Amino acid sequence: MRLIVDQELCISCGACIDVCPEVFDWNEDDKAHSIVDEVPVAVEDQANEALESCPTDAISED
Repeated sequence: MRLIVDQELCISCGACIDVCPEVFDWNEDDKAHSIVDEVPVAVEDQANEALESCPTDAISED
C-alpha cells in the first residue's frame, strides 16, 4: 500500500503524524507527507487510521 498527501488539501493539523509517525512526517513547507514508498505491513492499521482521521481527506491511496 502506498499513501500520498495532497499538499493543496493538507492543513497541517498533524493528525496523521500523531497516529502513524512511521509513515508520515512534516515536510519543508510544514505540511504532512509520506516518508515511505510502501507502508510497512506492521503499521498498515495505523496508516489506515491516519487516512481516515484526516479532516480534509488529503490522504489517499495511490
